[in-house]
Amino acid sequence: MAGQEFADLVRSGLLPQVERIVLEAHRGLYQAEGLEWSRPIAYRWLRYEDPMPVDRLREGVKRLRRRGASFSFDAVDKACTEALKSGFLS
Repeated sequence: MAGQEFADLVRSGLLPQVERIVLEAHRGLYQAEGLEWSRPIAYRWLRYEDPMPVDRLREGVKRLRRRGASFSFDAVDKACTEALKSGFLS
């Protein structure tokens, strides 16, 4: 995904889909730990203002997994299927 044109990722809907998956995992982890959660907190945590959002999402997934976050397998499968159809995964 990181090698794809940003505009294509947005237009295809793949980037927003992956973003939702990561934010949901972040929210679930924060709630399980009794921490306050909001989108701004998640975006700051991801350092999402960085010009490389795909890299930030990838790093965020790794950090969340190390902390034991869970991801919706259905959402991940759906995103991967859409990526395959759009030619973003080989």
